[in-house]
Amino acid sequence: MVESVVTRRGLLQAGGGVAAASLVAAAGPATTLVQGSGGAKLAGQPLPGGAKLPTTPPARKAADSVGFAIVGLGGYALNQMMPRFPQAKRAHVAAIVSGNPEKLRQVGDAYGVPADARYSYDDFARIAADKRIEAVYVVLPTGLHAEWVIRAFAAGKHVLCEKPMALSSAECERMIAAGKRANRKLMIAYRSHFEPYNVEAMRLMRQKAVGTIRLLRTEQSYRMGPTSPSENWRASRALAGGGPLEDYGIYGLQSALYLTGEMPESISATTFRPSGDPRFAEILAHVSSQWRFPSGAVAQLVTSYDSAGINFAEVRGTEGVLKMDPATSYSGQKMWTEGRGAREFSPGDPEVQFAGQLDHFTDAIRTGSPIRTPGEMGLRDLRLMEAIYASAERGQTVKLAPDGRMRG
Repeated sequence: MVESVVTRRGLLQAGGGVAAASLVAAAGPATTLVQGSGGAKLAGQPLPGGAKLPTTPPARKAADSVGFAIVGLGGYALNQMMPRFPQAKRAHVAAIVSGNPEKLRQVGDAYGVPADARYSYDDFARIAADKRIEAVYVVLPTGLHAEWVIRAFAAGKHVLCEKPMALSSAECERMIAAGKRANRKLMIAYRSHFEPYNVEAMRLMRQKAVGTIRLLRTEQSYRMGPTSPSENWRASRALAGGGPLEDYGIYGLQSALYLTGEMPESISATTFRPSGDPRFAEILAHVSSQWRFPSGAVAQLVTSYDSAGINFAEVRGTEGVLKMDPATSYSGQKMWTEGRGAREFSPGDPEVQFAGQLDHFTDAIRTGSPIRTPGEMGLRDLRLMEAIYASAERGQTVKLAPDGRMRG
C-alpha cells in the first residue's frame, strides 16, 4: 500500500497508543492517479517524507535468491519492506516500477538496481522477458491490486500482494484464477502471521491457555488528519473501499480468525459517517461488528478513522485473559495473560515479521511448500468484509457459510 500522508503508518511505527495519534494531524504529499494505456496508475510523486534509502547498495545475494520487482515506491515499500530485503535469506530487489523517473533514479541508485530494470507502468509488460525477476511485490493502493496482480501473472511471475487483497471478492477470485492459469504462486502480505507475538498468541490459544474462548475484542483506530479524496487515496472509495475496515481494521478481522481458530456463522454490524466532513465524503469513519462462532464464542471488532489511536486485542476465556496492546504494530508489541498462569511474554523481535514473510514466500517458490497466507485467505477476508457491510446496510444479522459466503 502506497503512503500518501503521515497516517496509519506512523501510528503503527509508534506502537498504536493514544499519544501516537498526534502523528496523523498533518497531511503530506498527495497521491495522484492518472489514466493511460495501462489503466489507472500512480502519477509521478516525490519521495515521501522521511523515506529511508540505503547509503550503499545492499550486497548481492546467493545464486538461488529470488529477484523481486517492487511495484509502487511509497512510504511502506521504502521504509518497511525494501530495507528488510537484505535481512531475508534469499530475496533481493531486482527491479522497481514507478511512474516517476526521478524516483526511479533515486531508489534505483540506492538499491543498485540496473538502469534497464527500472520500469514505468507503461512498459511494465516488458518484465516478462526479464529473467532477473521471478516475483512481483504489488504495494499499490488497494483499488489497483487486482489489475497489477493479474498483469504480473500474465508476465509469468509469482506475486506477493499487499493486504487487503482487493476491494471485492469477485476481484479476489479473478486474481486467484489468473495465478492458476499462469501456474504461479500468490501470497497475501499478512505480516502478523510471521510476527513472534502473534505467532505465540496463536499457539497459546490452540493450547487453551485461557480455557475455552468466550469473548474476543479488537480495536484498531486513529484520528485521520484533515484531508479529502483528491488529496489522500485512503479517503477515496475507488482506491480504498469503505475506509478503516479495509485499512486498519483488517488486523482486527485477522486476529479474530487466527486467535479463535474459527470462522463466524453470523455477523451483525453498524457503520457511521459524519456529514459535512471532507475526510469522509466517500468513505466511512467508523465500522463495528459482532461475530458469533459455532463454538458459541463472540467477537466484537471496532475500527475507526476518527478516534484516538489504539491497536488492541483481547481474548477472554473460561480460565483467563490474553491481552495484546499494541497487538499488530511494526514493533513494540506487548502481550500478557491474566488469571490462570498469569505472565508477560517476550517471544522475540517483532521486526523479524518483514523478513520472515519474504523468506516464507521464497521457500514456497523454491521448494513448493504451502503458503501460510494464500490468495484464498485474502478472498475469505473480503467475503467477511462484504458480510459486515451487508449487515450494516440491511440493519440485520447476516448468516454465513463456512467459507465466508453470505447465506441467502
